[in-house]
Amino acid sequence: MSSTQASHWLDSPQGYGSISRFLHWGMAALFAWQFISSALHAWNREAEISRWFWPSHVSLGVLLLVLVAARAVWALENQRRRPPTDANVWGRLSCAGHAGLYALMFCVPLIAMLRSYGRGKGLAVFGMPLFDASGREIASLVALGNALHGWLGWLLLALVVGHVAMVGVHQYLWRDQTAARMLRRR
Repeated sequence: MSSTQASHWLDSPQGYGSISRFLHWGMAALFAWQFISSALHAWNREAEISRWFWPSHVSLGVLLLVLVAARAVWALENQRRRPPTDANVWGRLSCAGHAGLYALMFCVPLIAMLRSYGRGKGLAVFGMPLFDASGREIASLVALGNALHGWLGWLLLALVVGHVAMVGVHQYLWRDQTAARMLRRR
């Protein structure tokens, strides 16, 4: 593979490569599905559309946990090649916002898995057992999951909305081409 072909896959100071963009947009689509399924479940869990969306929620949550771990490793591997962050206050806020997104993308499904383990009923992902039922409830894990999973999930949605809003600010107000780094090929 030539260095030109390899550069298509890797990040560069001018923009994100194919792997970063695939992980970003693939996860965005999966999170959109998760938020829709959660909103429908909260609205009316007995509605036909809710019952259609909801069964995938747990499996997609675990998949997202795996993908966020892969994305974090890929980001660290490409850290020196990635587009630079502005040194001003907006750059620092951007770093903080992205760190919050990554933290919540990791914590929300992890907390749900801990709650599932705490219920002692086991967990299957896409029909494959991730861990077997123990039959023993661990009340503290169930309480943690019940207290935090939903609220942190909605906080994640709020950060995603803020992230999308800032893309609009960069694209249409500041017109600084920052959004082009993730929106199209270099």
